[in-house]
Amino acid sequence: MTEKNLQIEKKPKLRTGLVVSDKMDKTIVVEISYVLNHPLYKKRLQRSKKVKAHDEQELATAGDMVLIEETRPLASTKCWRLLEVIEEKPEMDEDKISSSMDSPEAFDSEVESDDTV
Repeated sequence: MTEKNLQIEKKPKLRTGLVVSDKMDKTIVVEISYVLNHPLYKKRLQRSKKVKAHDEQELATAGDMVLIEETRPLASTKCWRLLEVIEEKPEMDEDKISSSMDSPEAFDSEVESDDTV
C-alpha cells in the first residue's frame, strides 16, 4: 500500500455550550467556555467564544446546554451543527414568581434588616 491510497478520517470537533440566542431561522448562537493557564503566571483564566450553529428542527432554545460538532461552512459565519440538546433550560414556576413579587411584606422586612448598620 502506498501513502496515496491511505486516507485518514478526521474526527469532527465536538463542543458543549450554552445557547445564548435562538432568534434566527434555523440558527442558534452557542457560547463555548473553556479554561486555560496563563503561560507566565500560571493563573487559570476562563475564556469563552460565541459560534453560530445550524439547528434544522429548531429544537434548542435560549438557556439550553447543547452538543455541537464542526462541519463544512454552511454560511459565511456558520460552520457548526447541533447534534443534541443535553439539558433544557429549567422552567420557572409562574405562581412562585408572582406570589413573591406581590407581597410587599417580604420586601419591607428585607429593607428593615439592611438599615441596622
